[in-house]
Amino acid sequence: MTVFLLALAALAYSAVGHAGASGYLAVMALLGTAPATMRPTALLLNLVVATIGTIQFARAGHFRWSLFWPFALVSIPAAFLGGRLLLPESTYGLVVGGVLLFSAARLVFARTPTEQAPQPPRLGISLVAGAALGFLSGLTGVGGGIFLSPLLLLAGWADLRTTAATSVAFILVNSIAGLVGQMPIADVWPPDLGYWIGAVVVGGGIGATLGSRRLPLPALRRVLAVVLLVAGGKMMIGVWR
Repeated sequence: MTVFLLALAALAYSAVGHAGASGYLAVMALLGTAPATMRPTALLLNLVVATIGTIQFARAGHFRWSLFWPFALVSIPAAFLGGRLLLPESTYGLVVGGVLLFSAARLVFARTPTEQAPQPPRLGISLVAGAALGFLSGLTGVGGGIFLSPLLLLAGWADLRTTAATSVAFILVNSIAGLVGQMPIADVWPPDLGYWIGAVVVGGGIGATLGSRRLPLPALRRVLAVVLLVAGGKMMIGVWR
C-alpha cells in the first residue's frame, strides 16, 4: 500500500509540474515516520521525480530560462540554510501539517486559469519570492513548487504549461540544496527506501509524460487531496496531544 500511495503521489504531482514532496510527507505521516527521517526522504524522492519532470517538460518545449533563473538564483542558498535548521517536533508538525492542508485545499479548489499573454515579474520581485520559497522548501522538506505554481498563475507571470516547467525545475534545484543542507543532521533512511524510489520513478515517469502533453488528471488530484487532508490533520492534531 505504501508503494502504491507513493507512486500515486508521484504520478498526480508530476503531471502538473510538481514532484510530490507534500504527498510523500503525507504518506510518511500516516506511517508515523520520525520527522528527522521525513524531511531528507521527501527531498530525495522529490529530487528523483523533479529530474524526470524537468527533462520531460523541457523536451516538450515549455521551459523558459529567463523566467526560471531569478527564482532559482536566491532559492538555492536559501533552501540550503532552511535545510540546516532542525525544528522542534511540535513546530515541525504545525508547519508541515499546515503545508499539507494548504496543498489539499489547492488541489480541491484550483481552477484552470484563463489563457492570457503572460507578463514576467520584475527582477526584484522574483529574487524576494525565490528566497522566501527556497527557505521554506529546505525547512519543511517540500520542494517549493506547491507555492510557486499558484504564484506564477495568479500573478499572470506564466501560462499553465510554462508554470509547470518552471516549477519542476525550481523544485529540482531546491531539493538538491535542501538535501545537502540536511545531510549532517539527517536521521537514518527508511529501510524500504529502494522500493520507494522505484515507485516514484514509475509514477513520476508516467505523470510527467502525460502532464507535458497537458492531460488532466482530476480524479487522481481528488484522491491525493484526501490523503493530504487526512495526513495534515493527523499531524496538526498530534501537536496538541
